[in-house]
Amino acid sequence: MSAGLLTMLLFGSLIVAVLLGLPLAFALGGIGVVLTFFLWGPKGLFMLPLNTFRGLNSFMLVAVPLFIFMANMLERSGVAEDLYEGMHRWTGSLRGGLAMGTVLICTIFAAMSGISAVATVSMGLIALPSMLKRNYDKRIAVGCISAGGALGILIPPSVIMIILGTFAELSVGKLFAGGILPGLLLSSMFITYIWVRCHFQPHLGPPLPVEERSDLREKLTYTKGLILPVILVISVLGAIFTGICTPSEAAAIGAVGSVVCAVIHRRLAWQMFKEVCHRSLSLTCMVMWIYFGALCFTSLYIAVGAPKLVEEILMELPGGRWAPIIAMQLTFFVLGMIIDPTGIVMITTPIFFPIVRALGFDPIWFGVLFVVNMEMAYITPPFGYNLFYMKGVVPKGITMGDIYRSIIPFVLLQMTGLAIMMVFPQIVLWLPNLIFG
Repeated sequence: MSAGLLTMLLFGSLIVAVLLGLPLAFALGGIGVVLTFFLWGPKGLFMLPLNTFRGLNSFMLVAVPLFIFMANMLERSGVAEDLYEGMHRWTGSLRGGLAMGTVLICTIFAAMSGISAVATVSMGLIALPSMLKRNYDKRIAVGCISAGGALGILIPPSVIMIILGTFAELSVGKLFAGGILPGLLLSSMFITYIWVRCHFQPHLGPPLPVEERSDLREKLTYTKGLILPVILVISVLGAIFTGICTPSEAAAIGAVGSVVCAVIHRRLAWQMFKEVCHRSLSLTCMVMWIYFGALCFTSLYIAVGAPKLVEEILMELPGGRWAPIIAMQLTFFVLGMIIDPTGIVMITTPIFFPIVRALGFDPIWFGVLFVVNMEMAYITPPFGYNLFYMKGVVPKGITMGDIYRSIIPFVLLQMTGLAIMMVFPQIVLWLPNLIFG
């Protein structure tokens, strides 16, 4: 069987399995095992555990459960409530101020958690009722939380960046540094959009009534909620960027720091600690099972020559060296609608990154573009994770259709931001070059 037919069979089977509702880990792993058996017989199956063990034998992966634990502990420690209360006091008097403040909180949480679920769920439970109570348009309120929460996978520390760096053999520290300015760019674009929209349509985000506004003394009093998050972010990212710690060691600092935050907020209890550990274990197992399945799948399609075929197709596209890059971005966008970002990392990395290097582009720049695409994947239907997180926390009266419509302007802003990063690569590369040389 030719490489072309095998490639079509591989990816066609994967799409069918995902659309039928089979969990991604078992779709990837099952297709890898079954086709390996039919192509090479029982002896070919020995290739799968060997390649899987080789892929998992990375110290960098230790950071994944630690950052997930840190995110879950922070969610339960009361940090989110303090942040929202502080932002509520400072921005509530502006048109759209609560929505803009919510995006700022999501940006801060992104720098503490590494995953999108924490900010999305926390703000869905805390900020959304507050905005709806004050007559905010439901699409602005829901959309700003969904899009702001997605920043968690772009602004470091990012679990997706750790997996990408491990699989693509890239410096995780450089990926982290490369994600900072793009994350701040997208956050500022979201805030600017809300400000402009609410300035011309005040009914979408009315300011707080005069009697609910705070004076300067109250504002400064509630600003103390920023102290712990800032210390934690500086501790984790500072340890990485100064070379004191590897990302895995910095993840341990973050995990301990999140427990300290819970102690300071007097939220640490044995039952809560057990729940955080259990949830962290569940999320880590989900990520690692997808990792197992994807390693089986990628072992197969590398063996049948699929990467070479895809490389030939991309390199023959008209339009010069940029045509393959644009085609890859479109591929990421489409895959992001139907497949988990962790799976996309392991399916596409062995194919696309060698092409990127061959074309002379910086792989760190391309890696950050990939993560921006995965950020879009978190809020694009039908399978955007943040959309389902929001559905779980929105009050009655807000439908899935409302949630889908709420993210349209924010997806367009993400696309615009992606285009800006492609045209001006120094937005991504300036900090990595400054910090790491």
